Amino acid sequence: MAAPPPPVAATRVAVRRAVSDLPGDSLVIVACSGGADSLALAAATRFEAPRRSLRAGAVVVDHQLQQGSDRVAASAAEQCRRMGLDPVEVVTVECSTTGDGLEAAARAARYAALDQTAERLGAAVVLLGHTRDDQAEQVLLGLARGSGARSLAGMPAARGRYRRPFLRVTREQTKAACAAEGLRPWTDPHNSHPAYARARVRALIPAMEEALGPGLSAALARTGEQLREDADYLDGLAGEAVAALGPGPWDVTQLERIPSPLRQRVWRRLLVAAGAPAGQVSARHTDACDALLTRWRGQGPVSAPGPTSVARSGALLSVTGPARVE
Repeated sequence: MAAPPPPVAATRVAVRRAVSDLPGDSLVIVACSGGADSLALAAATRFEAPRRSLRAGAVVVDHQLQQGSDRVAASAAEQCRRMGLDPVEVVTVECSTTGDGLEAAARAARYAALDQTAERLGAAVVLLGHTRDDQAEQVLLGLARGSGARSLAGMPAARGRYRRPFLRVTREQTKAACAAEGLRPWTDPHNSHPAYARARVRALIPAMEEALGPGLSAALARTGEQLREDADYLDGLAGEAVAALGPGPWDVTQLERIPSPLRQRVWRRLLVAAGAPAGQVSARHTDACDALLTRWRGQGPVSAPGPTSVARSGALLSVTGPARVE
């Protein structure tokens, strides 16, 4: 048998590694949008799954954000069925915009649909088609937000039921794999629409590579991977520090003994525990909290998302919110 083209081989090896620990007869679900990344992922999963006694299916989420989205979803589902994936389902969701914007609303609706479908079908894992290029874009977006190492750490290769086999596979490789396998990927116009931050970053990277030299995307993705290891370690230490603090309010000397890099993470955990949405807590909020400890001049409470509040009274600090820290 002839060897597959290199891009196809790269996608298959990536999936093989991602599912190597699953027991036989496990169901693996591919989240397929119909784009090149997820179609290449579906094809690679269909090839690898039976070789490991696994079952492979797909879920197509129709966000209803563009005219004709139902046809795009149906086409993606049909291509998955022709590959031999089973079950294949199309799930329609409503994306109600919030203060976080349409991108965040679509993401929340998508993951809710994937979670519900995976639970109903009894899927062991859900595979996502994010590539090395997506990871590079995520790291740049984190840099723009200025929220520290965790924000720069990019996307994890695995979290809960979700796995991202393609974080070391490029977007060009997935396009080439689709071409080699006769698949017809859909190009989402949102991916190049300047209204979306990720689209603007995607357009910026080629210009940056031209100015700084090739390999920028790979370097950004590698940096994110390294920072994730550092952030995971520091977050573990921060968790131990929060456990040692116990329930609030806390004496300032307790917090002063925590080294500053950990204390920023401790503030974040205390705010989230009090009800602040994790995605809305920024360095601005944790810095303001720390000022109550290190630059105390009798200032009033610090307001944070949630709404949550951090206040100092004499030598005691407390965090309150919709769900008070107990």
